[in-house]
Amino acid sequence: MKFNAKYLPIVIGVSLAVGMLLGGLLNFPDQDQFFAKNNSKTKLNKLIDFIDKEYVDDVNTDSIVNLTVDNILAKLDPHSVYIPPSEQAEVVENMKGNFVGIGVNFYMYKDSVAVIKPVDNGPSAKAGIKAGDRILYADKTKLFGRKLPNDTLFSKLKGAVGSEIEVTVYRKSEGKKLKIKIKRDVIPLKSVDATLLLNTTTGYIKINRFAETTYEEFKKGLDKLKKQGAKSLVIDVRDNGGGYMEEAIEIADELLKDKQLIVFTKNKNGNIDKTFATEKGSFENGNVFVLINENSASASEILAGAIQDNDRGTIVGRRSFGKGLVQREMDFQDGSAVRLTIARYYTPTGRSIQKPYSKGNESYFKESDSRFANGELYEKDSIKVTDTLKFKTKKGKIVYGGGGIVPDVFVPLEVEHGNESTAYILQSGVVGHFVFEQLDKNREAFKGLSFGQFTAKMNATDQYFNAFQKYIFENGLDLKFKTSKSLVKCYLAAEFARQLYGENYYYEIIVKDDAMIKTVLGKVSNSK
Repeated sequence: MKFNAKYLPIVIGVSLAVGMLLGGLLNFPDQDQFFAKNNSKTKLNKLIDFIDKEYVDDVNTDSIVNLTVDNILAKLDPHSVYIPPSEQAEVVENMKGNFVGIGVNFYMYKDSVAVIKPVDNGPSAKAGIKAGDRILYADKTKLFGRKLPNDTLFSKLKGAVGSEIEVTVYRKSEGKKLKIKIKRDVIPLKSVDATLLLNTTTGYIKINRFAETTYEEFKKGLDKLKKQGAKSLVIDVRDNGGGYMEEAIEIADELLKDKQLIVFTKNKNGNIDKTFATEKGSFENGNVFVLINENSASASEILAGAIQDNDRGTIVGRRSFGKGLVQREMDFQDGSAVRLTIARYYTPTGRSIQKPYSKGNESYFKESDSRFANGELYEKDSIKVTDTLKFKTKKGKIVYGGGGIVPDVFVPLEVEHGNESTAYILQSGVVGHFVFEQLDKNREAFKGLSFGQFTAKMNATDQYFNAFQKYIFENGLDLKFKTSKSLVKCYLAAEFARQLYGENYYYEIIVKDDAMIKTVLGKVSNSK
């Protein structure tokens, strides 16, 4: 299986924390044979053995090897990387789409593990764990007041399917400690955050990464939306750093007609591998919109490029990251892995959207930050494209290579989120922390409310807006939300909904004040 991804962290509150260093599978030749082909390649092994046996002081040769591998890969490209064992385990679990644990969303709140919400129908929910509970002990291991590193904390909550753990929790609402036995089970790590209708005929699917289960999740959501009457489809891959190339191809296949080119790859020998759509597409007609931004990369760009180059739909947002490299992995016995770039991929018109990396890794990854400075995130005319990398679709539309997917319809950042400082706050973990504290003070205020009653309650009061403004001031930020009041209230209500009802409800609220969504709905209305 080929892998195409960008290393991007994401925040996910489950009993197993997972980094967003995306992984893949590969078949490399036997390691000994690999190095034996050329005597010069044995130098590294001989040097390490020499240091290990003869050097005057004790040396951790493993650390030397890791450093050497990092230095070698740093001479290649930004996406050829070494992944240490601890990170690789998280990568594999994340990309598999599930893990074994107790199934809770939580914060490390002050000095304890505070449950935000048990996973619906998960082990903790079935055992009686409630939102707001503090997990004090996992069996006999003390979890509070120790500032345990995440990997240690999560290892105490993980285990084999069906294994039992006894947790001691403090339930603030009842003012007492409880001992609860939980049977660990498989917990899904969803890559599709939300599936919902924006209006009676427009469906919306939010994809956060391309894992092993992404196409399956997407197809399930698409079928649901079609049954509800969706004639147009919005696919949101903003801030999606990529993942498995095959999953993006499967999704594109649902949208494109038989034998339309989706993507092709070219390796160092010039061998070209083309992938075409099949007859199976279940949404080959109807409007398609793909939302992208500066953090949409890799597999996200494959999907967007296939839709754009085949004149199948409209790309909305801002220029994507610009990663057009394909990786494969070589696993080592210690659990570590090397991810090596083995090919470039090209969109159907033949363009490579890989941005330059000749100035080094640091400059490469900071290029996205420079888009703030040059004004590209605010004005379409500031987008820098290379005229020599100009391509045409079959219908004559001009598209560009050499650095990301340029959207058909540009939506600036300042329109999307008010001013830059407000955008940063609303997209950070600050809102989630504030909302948790508010619920922790008075969870009873929302007890028994339906989602409709909840939204009416949030719309009718400025209580939480005022409290959040005070919270921001008290934490040393001189940021006033007076001109962004409706936007801030929207994000606060959405975060309350997420912690009370679940992820899909977060998006039910947030899309109503989303500039890209408004742009799409305007185009859908005009097309009618």
